Amino acid sequence: MRLPKFARATVFLAGSAVALIAAAAPAGAATHPFPDVPTLAYGGLCGTSIRTWADTDPQWPGRAVINVRANPVVGVGPGVHPFAPLCEVATTVSWRNLDTGATGSYVNNVVTGIYGSIQYSLFQDTGPGRVEVTVTTNHASIPAHGSFVVPA
Repeated sequence: MRLPKFARATVFLAGSAVALIAAAAPAGAATHPFPDVPTLAYGGLCGTSIRTWADTDPQWPGRAVINVRANPVVGVGPGVHPFAPLCEVATTVSWRNLDTGATGSYVNNVVTGIYGSIQYSLFQDTGPGRVEVTVTTNHASIPAHGSFVVPA
């Protein structure tokens, strides 16, 4: 049995759409979250927690994107709106590749308010292999530790 032209075109287009969606899906991309870092921040009597994670993808061999974002701040600050303070804390994500010995860090001054902060991200040339991470701030905090694997 042969399908009419319209039906053949529909089947072809549907099959093409599935192939395009499958080709666009990031094969092997991964997100590796680390524990939050509860911390005090400067700019008033402020507290927040810092979220960090790494993104890896076979399309970036030997590289990872380190991401940092603060959760909403709680506290009191100076100015016209003391219960909506804008606070900051320097955050350091130090990493060490356990397979190659390479080391590095991503340091950023994270500014946060009642809605949290923007996302700060930067590629790091970690090299392929197992990478350990330590996240700290320049104020009273509880550091976080994590690990992930970077594809070759």
